[in-house]
Parts: sequence; structure tokens; C-alpha cells
Amino acid sequence: MVNVKKEGILLEKTDLPFESEGVLNPGVIQEGNDVHIFYRALNKGNRSTLGYCRLDGPLKVAQRNEEPIIIPQFDFDSQGVEDARVVKIESVYHITYTSYNGKNALGTLATSTDLKKWENTRIIVPQITYEEFNWIAQFNRYITEKYQYFYLKHKPESELEKSMLLWDKNVVFFPRKVHGQYCFFHRILPEIQLVRVNSLEDLTKEYWHDYFLTIDKHVILSPKYPHEISYIGGGCPPIETEEGWVVIYHGVHDVETGHVYTACAALLDIDNPSIELSRLPYALFTPDLDWEITGVVNNVVFPSGTSLFGDTLYVYYGAADKLIGTASMSLKELVAELVHYKHNPQQA
Repeated sequence: MVNVKKEGILLEKTDLPFESEGVLNPGVIQEGNDVHIFYRALNKGNRSTLGYCRLDGPLKVAQRNEEPIIIPQFDFDSQGVEDARVVKIESVYHITYTSYNGKNALGTLATSTDLKKWENTRIIVPQITYEEFNWIAQFNRYITEKYQYFYLKHKPESELEKSMLLWDKNVVFFPRKVHGQYCFFHRILPEIQLVRVNSLEDLTKEYWHDYFLTIDKHVILSPKYPHEISYIGGGCPPIETEEGWVVIYHGVHDVETGHVYTACAALLDIDNPSIELSRLPYALFTPDLDWEITGVVNNVVFPSGTSLFGDTLYVYYGAADKLIGTASMSLKELVAELVHYKHNPQQA
């Protein structure tokens, strides 16, 4: 078992109108001793924006803005921007988040050169209706088998329902190109899929049509163990190590009182991240503190960013959709545990 230390609450809501109801699910990028955090902030109308703070080291808040840094400004995000992740690819920062317009929730990308001004904002995931998805399903048995519960049972009737798009969230970029290609996770329930493209301009309607026809070839992680058996989704940007990409994601299982969100970990091949080398057969950490168990949504730890100081890996997570917490562990220990299950799969 990996030894995980809960460091406690990092950020709470304030009296500022844009974050008076809660803060959660932070996107994180580290530059030296500075840790930049782009967190989801909830107002009284349950509308999300992205707030910003800077840490001096892994846990000390040095700066916290009194206004959101990213706000809804398009039709597709009119009801909120949610759950950011941040990476720097070459000289450009990439922030991804979910745009919500009251009907559709879709992965969105914006870029920056200074972490302050974000531009080139656009939806980066497929914009496909349920009817289109159902039509494609007849050509791919995998879709029928895997996505029946979440999507294929939905039969749009009204014009509003017919215009609803397949929800596609948890877009998480790798922090560098792999063999010259952009790589990012996205999540169509219940699995995590991987996209690899030479250029982001390649993400056309035709690309996504072909992608769905062979979606089984793009699935990188599927629910496997009891703590993640209901569904899984992307968490923190992958961490590059000598043994492979360490991926910390969220897993969900159901209990009588509802869903339980846990933090999970897997190891992907460094040269071909479509290959899963191993994963922990147990949750990396679970909601077990009062403020993780009870909140806006109970029983949630939602990992979405990391920093690394020496060998100590800090994982930042949303807790019960109300607070932001931090957990720490030895990266070497985590990698060693993942390598152990790579060589001893029968023990998983």
C-alpha cells in the first residue's frame, strides 16, 4: 500500500460573491517554487467560474485573486466553466475545462503565454447528438455493449432533447507531445479515452466520426476494480517518470446512499501511452474525513492537479464539491507500487 498523508484543507469558500458557495476541483501547474491553482468557484446561483491563487511551496497561499480569472463568455458556457486542468506544452499553457450551457457539458480548451490572458477558446471534444451516437452504434458492437446503460437507453423525443449533445468531460492533456503528437484524455462514460493528433486542427467532424466507429481502439482505461466499478474519469495531468506515465484519475462506485468518488492510479507506457502497464487494485485515497464525506455532494475526493517537491508528490483535489484538499505521498513509492503490480498482475 502507498502511504498517503492527508495534508488538510487548502482552500475554502469566501464571502466574495463568485465563490460564496464553494471551491473545488483545481487545475494546477507548478513553476519552480510557485504552484498556480485555477479552481472552480461556485456562486449562489450555482454558476461556476474559475478562480486563481498562487502557492509559495506546496501548501502556503501567497496570492488569491478577488475576481475570477476565467468567466463564461460564449453561448456554449453560458451557465458555467468547471473543473480545470493545466499543462505547458513547449512554450504555451493549455487549460482545459468543462463548458456548461444548461443543456450540454463539453470539454473546452484555451491557451495562454502568461497564465493571465487566455484566448483561442473552443470546444475540443466531439459535438454529437444522441441520435447520431445511436446511429453509429449499429456499426460498432463495442458501443452497444459498453455504452448502453449511459447513452443508448436515451431516446430523444422533443426538439430540445434531439438537440442535446453527448456529454464529454474531463479533458486532460499530457504535458508534452509524444512522438510529435498532442495526447489528451477525455471521458465518455464509463471509460477514459485517449486522443492522439499531429495538430489540434485535425479534430474535425470527420475525424470524430471515424473515431467513434473505432472507439474501442481509443479506450485507455475501463472500470476494473470494486472502488471504480461504476465509472472512471480523468484526473491530474500525467506525470512522466522513468517507468512510464503515472496517471492519477477518479473512480466511482455506488453504495446505498449514492456515489463514492475515489482517487486511483495507473501506469502507462512512456512511448505508447495507449498501453496500460499496471494500475493499483485499490484506491489511492478515499473520502474518509468529515469534510470529504459531507458537503454539497457527499463522499467525493476528485483529484485534478499535482505538484512535486523533492520526492514528495502533492495531489490537489476537490472534497465533497465544497472545499479543496491536499494529499501527499512519495512519488518513488507510488511508482514502485505500480511497477510491483506490473510484474505481479496475479496479486492485483
